[in-house]
Amino acid sequence: MSAGGIGRRPLRPIGKLLAEDTRRHHLSLILQHVFADGPASRADLARATGLTRVTVSDLVGSLIHDGLLGELGAPAETKVGKPPTLVGLLPDAAHIVALDLSPEDRLAGAVLDLFGQVKARAEVQREGACGEAAVRLVVRLARQLRAATDRPLLGIGVGSAGVVDGDGVVLNAASLGWTNVDLTGILRRELHTSVYVANDANTAVLGEHTFGERAAADLMLLRIGTGVGAGLVVGGALVEGHTSAAGEIGHVVVDPGGARCACGRVGCLETVLAVPHLRRGDRSLAAVGAALGEVLAPVVGALNLSEIVLVGPLDLLDGELCEAVDATVRDRVMAASSAGLVVRTSPLGDDVVLLGAAVLVLSNELGVS
Repeated sequence: MSAGGIGRRPLRPIGKLLAEDTRRHHLSLILQHVFADGPASRADLARATGLTRVTVSDLVGSLIHDGLLGELGAPAETKVGKPPTLVGLLPDAAHIVALDLSPEDRLAGAVLDLFGQVKARAEVQREGACGEAAVRLVVRLARQLRAATDRPLLGIGVGSAGVVDGDGVVLNAASLGWTNVDLTGILRRELHTSVYVANDANTAVLGEHTFGERAAADLMLLRIGTGVGAGLVVGGALVEGHTSAAGEIGHVVVDPGGARCACGRVGCLETVLAVPHLRRGDRSLAAVGAALGEVLAPVVGALNLSEIVLVGPLDLLDGELCEAVDATVRDRVMAASSAGLVVRTSPLGDDVVLLGAAVLVLSNELGVS
């Protein structure tokens, strides 16, 4: 399977395809069902996927042979007659190395199983490393994590600061001193495995989409830290934009007479919403939430999102700020646009990027999310 960016297909298989990769797609249908819904019998899988029992039996046999699925015995309660045998995804059939390159002071990583459970962690301090030095630290961290597992490696997923194109090239990451760095190619050559690299906010929204408390198909996630970025999933597919810069909401101007932003403009949302500004208390949390709601209202109105998720320090985001975002959005869009809208914080915390990096690998290698 190819290494590179995340591609532009829906995260989850959504039906039969008449295409040259039909068998791979059918394997993905089986894997997605047991990934999302748990162990199932072959008959259950045939009903759920619309495939014939003969086809399902063949596919399941192949997946068992490859070590991804295992036979788990009969259900606890069965009807009269021969009980069905359940098959399920084996979480430790393979592991994933996930990297989060968004913190300013360090590079973080973890080894995760196929269900997103962390098996090992590691991090390296950046100590100001930029450019080639930062690349060397990333390679070192990836090697360290790969050595921390004795399971087959499904691939490496990376959430990087900056703008990342569909091929996994970091076009610009000022905090890392990178311009047009082919991080995908570098890691692939150094570690000889599949590699997928995306912007950290895009990666985070994938983590929330797959491992969060809900399974919204239309979701916007905002990462609020020293900067502000956003990721969008619409109709179950990640939105990247034609220049791979979708989600740069932190640089929408909200206060033309305000502070100068790191991007060189004046009054960007980031100058109001970033954590250092929130900690200083330049504005009340309610006022900041209202400003954010004004920025988000047109997005909700245009896309009819079902969820807005805030990720960052809960002591700042939960409560007053989150409530102000919710109230402002509802006040500024049609009732039909905000019906059922949920504005909340994420329970995944700092791991949301690592989980999303795992989803990059799961989606591209197994077709599941």
